[in-house]
Amino acid sequence: MKVVVAIDSLKGSLSSLEAGNAIKQGIKRVYQDAKIIVKPLADGGEGTVEALVSGMNGKIETVVATGPLGDKIESSYGIIPEKRLAIMEMASIAGITLLSLKQRNPLYTTTYGLGEMIKDAISKGCNNFIIGIGGSATNDGGIGMLQALGFDLLDKDGNQVPLGARGLKDLVKIDDKNVLPELKKCQFKIACDVTNVLCGENGCSVVFGPQKGATSQMIKDMDQWLYNFANLAKKKYPHSDALVPGTGAAGGLGFAFLTFVKATLESGIDIILETIDLKSDLKDADVVVTGEGCLDRQSAMGKAPVGVAKMAKLYNKPVIAFAGSVTKEAKLCNQEGIDAYFPIIRNITTLQEAMAKENAKNNLTDTVEQVFRLWKIKQ
Repeated sequence: MKVVVAIDSLKGSLSSLEAGNAIKQGIKRVYQDAKIIVKPLADGGEGTVEALVSGMNGKIETVVATGPLGDKIESSYGIIPEKRLAIMEMASIAGITLLSLKQRNPLYTTTYGLGEMIKDAISKGCNNFIIGIGGSATNDGGIGMLQALGFDLLDKDGNQVPLGARGLKDLVKIDDKNVLPELKKCQFKIACDVTNVLCGENGCSVVFGPQKGATSQMIKDMDQWLYNFANLAKKKYPHSDALVPGTGAAGGLGFAFLTFVKATLESGIDIILETIDLKSDLKDADVVVTGEGCLDRQSAMGKAPVGVAKMAKLYNKPVIAFAGSVTKEAKLCNQEGIDAYFPIIRNITTLQEAMAKENAKNNLTDTVEQVFRLWKIKQ
């Protein structure tokens, strides 16, 4: 019997691989000779670096780079040496959770630190990148990142524009003669699950500006500045298109990636499933196991477990899911390829007790054991 296990983390409790190994232990209690493949799983957001690095023999690199307000902070990213692959979460260096409510101001928050992280990875031999761009504190159109990579974003006097969205106001010229040469050989896969365009009523300033601290006047200004930036970019790079879905992601960072480097914007879970090469293991599997902390309506809309299920169904494989908790709307997951799902809570408990690592591990293993005892009867 072959079982493929690809479960997302139970956030605040078990990592993806910890949960996967707990499931493996439960299955082994019933099928001692089973071949069980545990794959790391994430959706491009928080936890992606940890999941892929721990599951693909990678390593964590620590870097001191420019934080969202321009001060130096310590951050980290992952490297998979054999693939020359760097895995980053932009939120770790320019994320909104790095700031207090009072500190949020997109006129000043910058993506410069992300560019520094990319440069650091290039210096260590990487030319392939997976970058999750959710959770940003920025609305600078990615100009900070571009400046760090050597692009000249210049004002009327030929000086670099200041960091943050306010720099877009002064931007009159883009020059790439000083760009890091190695950048031409780099490929970027950008985990992007929003479809907003760069400007207008569905653009990043209007839709996401308020949560980043923007006032109504700032929103109008930033939208106009980004519009001018897009026009300036298109004159230099004719392929540039600010109307492509996702160009408004992370305050216009999606636009910067598509316009200035070799990049694609893709669903986070699709990128991860391709990276871990899940297909090759699914083809001869007898059953597939997935899950996450909470199965709900959002799960059915394309989160990691449903991504696994849809791929499994390409090969007509049965899919079982486990979750810390499930909601009424979780039944929608049955329409998306998950044949049956099971919550792992086994007695009346507090949330704190349920999320304690050892309790969660034991609950998951015990629940999996009972489900696979039933599976054995079926056979």
